[in-house]
Amino acid sequence: MIATVVESMRHAVIDVVQAIIPLVIFFLIFQAAYLRYPNKYVLRLLTGMALTAVGLVLFLAGVFIGFLPAGQEIGRFFGSFEDKWMLIALGVLLGFLATYAEPAVRILCYQVEKASTGYIKSQLMLYTLSIGVAVLVGVGMARISYGIPLAYIIIPGYILAILLLFVTDRDFIGISFDAGGVATGPMAVTFLMSVAVGAAAMIEGRDPLIDGFGLIALIALAPIIFVMSLGVIIRLKRGGE
Repeated sequence: MIATVVESMRHAVIDVVQAIIPLVIFFLIFQAAYLRYPNKYVLRLLTGMALTAVGLVLFLAGVFIGFLPAGQEIGRFFGSFEDKWMLIALGVLLGFLATYAEPAVRILCYQVEKASTGYIKSQLMLYTLSIGVAVLVGVGMARISYGIPLAYIIIPGYILAILLLFVTDRDFIGISFDAGGVATGPMAVTFLMSVAVGAAAMIEGRDPLIDGFGLIALIALAPIIFVMSLGVIIRLKRGGE
């Protein structure tokens, strides 16, 4: 156990250092050449970067030690059931919870409320995104359970998204596509994907490499469709007032 923790921490430290150091160097070069912020401000910024690095190391180590193995075991457990609806129900539940708990999603929702001066409430956005991801994760689990090709879901989904571009409130177009990227955050990628891979490994006739992946693409599609659908509803409401 201790050896696993140490090895996970080592990998996490290497990954974070490789990601953070170039950003620090880039900032220091700009600071020396152009920005020239006061030393107090620079120290505060570097302290923030250091705290971020520590947080990322702990998070990545936790992912390697706990999230990925736990997700795969949960996927294997539910994938072994003959009643496939249980895997679909699990996907809906985990999709909602993972999105609701995603820090980046909450930040986006707060920013949307602030930028719209309170017109688009953060809670409305949060529940819209969480429900949207829940539905598409459920669809993804159904795809794994019944061997539905990914193209049969992705192509109609993006056709629907393109059609919604022409009828939704334009305020929601940019938000929806940004939300698609935000929803595929660390909670979704580390936990939901591992559940899908674990389930595909247990279902007869499924290949974890072919059927276990593709769920993140559905998660990215969910906010685009559901946020623009919300925009359609608000546009119709405006027209009726």
